[in-house]
Amino acid sequence: MKPASLTNLTRRGLLRSGGALVVSFTLPSFAQTGLDSEAGKPLDPKQVDSFLAVHADGSVTVYCGKVDLGTGLRIAVRQIAAEELDVPLNRVTLVEGDTALTPDQGSTGGSTGLTRGGIEVRQAAATARAALDRMAAAQGRPASAIGQLIGGKRFAIVSDTKAQLKSPTAYNTVGKSSPRPDLPAKCTGTHNYVHDHKVTGMLHARVLRGPSPGAKLVSFDPGSIKAIPGAQVVRIESFLAVVAEDEWAAIRGSRELKAQWTETSSLPGNAGLERYLREGTVTRVEKVVEKGDAATALKTAAKQHVATYQWPNQSHGSIGPSCAIADVKDGSATVWSSSQGPHGLRVNLARILKFPEDRVRVVYLDGAGCYGSNGNDDVAADAALLSNAVKKPVRVQWMRQDEHGWDPKGPQQLIDMKAGSDAQGKIVSWQADMRLPVTKPGSRPLLGPQSAGLPQDAGQNSGLLSQNADPPYTAQNVAVNAYWLENTPLRPSNLRAPGKIANVFAAESITDEIAAAAGADPITWRTAGLTDTRALDVIKRVKEMSQWETRPSPKKQTGRVRTGRGFAYARYKQAENYVAMAMEVAVDTTTGKINVQQVWCAHDCGLIVNPDALKNQIEGQILQTLSRTMFEEVKFDRTKVTSLDWATYPILRFPDVPTIEIAMINRPVLPLYGAGEASCAPVAAALANAVFDATGVRLRSVPFTPDRVKAALA
Repeated sequence: MKPASLTNLTRRGLLRSGGALVVSFTLPSFAQTGLDSEAGKPLDPKQVDSFLAVHADGSVTVYCGKVDLGTGLRIAVRQIAAEELDVPLNRVTLVEGDTALTPDQGSTGGSTGLTRGGIEVRQAAATARAALDRMAAAQGRPASAIGQLIGGKRFAIVSDTKAQLKSPTAYNTVGKSSPRPDLPAKCTGTHNYVHDHKVTGMLHARVLRGPSPGAKLVSFDPGSIKAIPGAQVVRIESFLAVVAEDEWAAIRGSRELKAQWTETSSLPGNAGLERYLREGTVTRVEKVVEKGDAATALKTAAKQHVATYQWPNQSHGSIGPSCAIADVKDGSATVWSSSQGPHGLRVNLARILKFPEDRVRVVYLDGAGCYGSNGNDDVAADAALLSNAVKKPVRVQWMRQDEHGWDPKGPQQLIDMKAGSDAQGKIVSWQADMRLPVTKPGSRPLLGPQSAGLPQDAGQNSGLLSQNADPPYTAQNVAVNAYWLENTPLRPSNLRAPGKIANVFAAESITDEIAAAAGADPITWRTAGLTDTRALDVIKRVKEMSQWETRPSPKKQTGRVRTGRGFAYARYKQAENYVAMAMEVAVDTTTGKINVQQVWCAHDCGLIVNPDALKNQIEGQILQTLSRTMFEEVKFDRTKVTSLDWATYPILRFPDVPTIEIAMINRPVLPLYGAGEASCAPVAAALANAVFDATGVRLRSVPFTPDRVKAALA
């Protein structure tokens, strides 16, 4: 296809160009991944061989459909496999997130990297170990000689979900702080991120978006970029891009190409968000928790506590913009992406390109952090559309304004809280009404195919937003309702610990208010309402670490800068990790600036696979959620997002980083819980409660900007 014909490619032409199929889909030699034979690599999650390969030299390759998004999964999964197989850790390598080589274990989200990904690998490894023991007995060889027992061959057995697992008392690898294999290259600037990846003959592209969601392309002038050597325009309905031989030419072309668009004014503006949420169409009301008669009990309560808590739209805020490379030709496609769900992305791309799924391969490469579904899948679709059009590999990298303006957002939340306490300060009534964007079945529509007019699912999913709005403390009358809204102003997505941070913020703030009204110490009040020993253990550890001063809140103090301490507790999803957190702050009452000085966190996730990696995760979650609580809010007007850079969408910077002390409680005989989200949950509440202790005022709208603090003080 000549460049001239690309200036106005139709949707029909695009589909026709991708319609031819060929018989063979070439996979790379399995020698590239350490396998001895490329024949018959299974992908069925029920098969041991889908997860493991033992080589003639006794080394092992593990295949995991989950990917390491920075959580340390890359080492933890290897530790789990090495432990069950009884092989040295340095003899185990990992292949992750390659749809041609790894089984589909679902998207890496909801802290399921180890709880599903690791557990399935563990079961396969334990099944393999039992089989190796039987082979050793039959062959009269030592059980440790796994290369001689089966090296280079398939096990050809089903993974046994009831396979005998190694006793924690015999662990040699799990529970130790083994170093992450990716860090040396990352620290020396030699790691191959998706942004660094190169494919022979690769072109570069930039996509032009309209001025507002749903904007239509009216016209464009290809002559406006004729002075840029090698630059060409691809148009598919309202999908418009500049493709060039080098990246700077593509950037120049995207800036200089003259195009006219329609513009819509369909957004409420972030200033009108609360009204939008209250007046929005409710598709259904879900009774998330219903116990006793909360409404009647509230009427007879000695004290009533009523407040509304607001959480804004937030960007994923990836430091590096989303990037992907696609090579579409001869009826097949290979896409290199940092998607957290390579297998799900493959399904979407196959639908978009009109290819059978087995003709599409997605290979995971590290990105710059995602914390949920950011623009990674969108940019992969951009690259696939363009490669399909030009019949060459195409690399697409978004610009900063693309990432901030067009990534799907962590959604807004509005939580109305009503609680009643008796004369002794105990909870007698608890009501939480949450207004949340509805989940719709199917995949979230991707921007490029949407602009190109290609058929897609109309799905929408922001994660499990309705959890943790009920109290973990003794309460006989509880009513938690979710009002699921049909529409949301900005395209929503799951963002780290979806829903739980805002819900714990509301729940633990009201809890703190009840304790203060009773004249009780915040920690003493909470422990009186708990019986779970694991909950009490994390609270006790935080109290000891912080040398907590037992007293009612707030402090009685004057002066410009006032200090205070706050506390919050959560059991993540009311079923997983136990997290307690205390925070010390200083508030400048003149400027409204909050300085978080120290954070203490105790964390119980059951079995700890890699203590150092876990500590890194907890620290990172605390810092990221402090950033979200203090600084981050997507601003938008009636037509578009307006917070398009780090000045208009500020994040936590090094001068704002507090001292953090972590206590990790290891329970090796108990199941492990994923730890990629849980310590986010109490951060906003602990901070708000610390500000109350310092100033006597409650902050109920995120982010806690200086202007909001000054307004509350006034």
